[in-house]
Amino acid sequence: MNSDDFADLLKQWPYEPGTLLARRIDCGEGPPRLQVRVEMGLIQLETVGRPDGLRPDGFESVFDVVRHRFDADNAPIEPGECDALQKEAALYSYRSLIYSTLEDYAGVLRDTNRNIQVMEFIGAHAQQEHDQIVAREGTLQLLMMRARARATIAVRDGDHSVARSALDSGIEELRIAMHVLGREADLESSSEYRLLRGMRDMLMPQLPASQRQEIRERLEQAIAHENYELAAILTAELRQLP
Repeated sequence: MNSDDFADLLKQWPYEPGTLLARRIDCGEGPPRLQVRVEMGLIQLETVGRPDGLRPDGFESVFDVVRHRFDADNAPIEPGECDALQKEAALYSYRSLIYSTLEDYAGVLRDTNRNIQVMEFIGAHAQQEHDQIVAREGTLQLLMMRARARATIAVRDGDHSVARSALDSGIEELRIAMHVLGREADLESSSEYRLLRGMRDMLMPQLPASQRQEIRERLEQAIAHENYELAAILTAELRQLP
């Protein structure tokens, strides 16, 4: 493409400050690519493998390089390797953001699942505790993104029950991750929890106050009659309510 053709392309797709403009393009042979309009031109990303198309040391990703080295000598991941893994994960996170803009939630899931694997690997095998903590903190947002993508796909399929289950599972995964970080008390104030809980509330309208009160009264009666099995069931029902 010569400079005049490129200028025409940019003119046909004007830059909009504050807006993430992205599209998927067919390249003829091979998989499609993603393009992002930026102020000074275009950014193009691959949809297969590393977003930038590089193959570090002949592997698909730095993650593959480090895992290969780890499997060979079983030595902890060094700080420099952790930095390289985090920078690479940022590329995948950027691509998942583009997928989200394009409402391609299967793409979001692929890149988010991949990054969760990376963070878990760092959290389990990093040489320095600081790198482990950074990875575990980063996992929180990834868990939220995965649960949201799963729920959105289920809603599109018309299965709100599966969507609620995906959000419940995501919230439980967040609770476990916060517990590992020693921050379980911060769960309900975290932005990740609030977003998933907000989505769940939208999928499950509030019960009328009278219906909620009826469950509470049945719970009190069950406890009074020492029917603890029923009490446990009713308690679980109350906890599941928005």
